[in-house]
Amino acid sequence: MLRRLHSEQPDSFAFTPANQAWAEAQITKYPEGRQASAVIPLLWRAQEQEGWVSKPAIEAIADMLGMAYIRVLEVASFYFMFQLQPTGSVAHVQICGTTSCMICGAEDLIAVCQEKIAEKPHTLSADGKFTWEEVECLGACTNAPMAQIGKDYYEDLTAEGFAKLLDDLAAGKVVAPGPQNGRYAAEPKAGLTSLTDFDSGKTQYNASVQLAMDIKDGVKRIQGDEVPLLTPWVGKDGVVAGRAAAGAPPKPPEAPKSAVKQAAEAKKDAAPAVEEKEPEVLKEARGGLPDDLKLLKGVGPKLEEKLNELGFFHFDQIAEWTEAEIAWVDARLQFKGRIERDGWIEQAKRLQVGDETEFAKRAKEEHIYDDKED
Repeated sequence: MLRRLHSEQPDSFAFTPANQAWAEAQITKYPEGRQASAVIPLLWRAQEQEGWVSKPAIEAIADMLGMAYIRVLEVASFYFMFQLQPTGSVAHVQICGTTSCMICGAEDLIAVCQEKIAEKPHTLSADGKFTWEEVECLGACTNAPMAQIGKDYYEDLTAEGFAKLLDDLAAGKVVAPGPQNGRYAAEPKAGLTSLTDFDSGKTQYNASVQLAMDIKDGVKRIQGDEVPLLTPWVGKDGVVAGRAAAGAPPKPPEAPKSAVKQAAEAKKDAAPAVEEKEPEVLKEARGGLPDDLKLLKGVGPKLEEKLNELGFFHFDQIAEWTEAEIAWVDARLQFKGRIERDGWIEQAKRLQVGDETEFAKRAKEEHIYDDKED
C-alpha cells in the first residue's frame, strides 16, 4: 500500500511544553550519536498530541534527532500505526477485517462506519469527529468482531451496538471498552468450564478497562502531563547510567569512497566559487503562453512552479543561462546541483527549437513527468 503525506499540511509543529520535556528525556536514554533510536517514540508522542503525523512534525523531530527528513519520513510511512492524514477529533476507528472478525460480522461494522463516518476510509466525518479504516488482525479473535478506538479494544460488537457506541462517543458519553456483550474478558461465551470460583473474586472490570473507567474517557489521547516525568536512568549528577563507564561509542569505520565521489570532491575543492549573477527574468509568460518546463528531465510540477516564481517561463531563457546565472538559480532551488546533473541547458536548447529529447517524447506519450523533487 502506497503511503504518502497528506495533501494539506499545517504551517508548523511544536510539542507542548510537557511533551517537549518528555521527548528530550527520551533522547537521553540513548548513547551519544545514537539519538535517532528515539524516532519511533517521538513520532508516537507527536501523533498522540495532534492525532496524526504531519510533515512539519516529521521535520521537527528530524531536527531534534539530527536526522535527514527523508529518514524520519521512511519510518513514519513504513509503520501503519502512524496516521499520515488528519484523524477525527474524538477518535480514529480501526475495524479488524481479518478472518475471525470477517466471519463474525466485520463487514457489518464497516457498513456502519461508511454510514455514520464517511464512505471511504481515512476521510473525516462531516462533523470532523471521526475517521475510520480497516486493519489487519488486532489479536482479539476470541472476541470477534472487534474494533480498536483510540488505545482501547471494543469487542463482541454487533452492528446495532456499534452504531450506538459511536453515537455515545460523539455525544461525549463515557463508553466502557472491552467486551460489549457482558463477557468479562475472553472466557467462553457459554460460561466458565474451569476455574469456576473465579467469578467470586473478580472486580467489575478487567484491568485493561479499569483505567478508562477511572478517568471516565476511553478515547483520551496523551497530553504529556498525566504523570510526573520520571527519568530513572539519569543519576543525581545528571549522568545517564552506564554512559560514563562505557565511554564514547567507537566510530564505525569509514566506508571507502567511490571513484566518482572522489573525483567530485576533488573538483569541488579545486574549483573556485562562482560569483552569482541574476539572469534575465520575466514577470509573466510571453503572450500568456508558458512553455511546459516539465518536459525537462528533473522538473516536476513543484519545481516548475518555483521556476515560474523566479521568472522563468520559456526554454530559451534556460538555454541562455551562463555559469554565473546557473549558480544564481541553483542557490534558490530546493535541490542544488540539479541543473547540471540533469542537463537542463542542453535539453532547453533542443526544446526551444522544436526538437524533442528522449525524455520529453516519453513524457508526452505517457503523460507522465519526472517528479523527483516531490
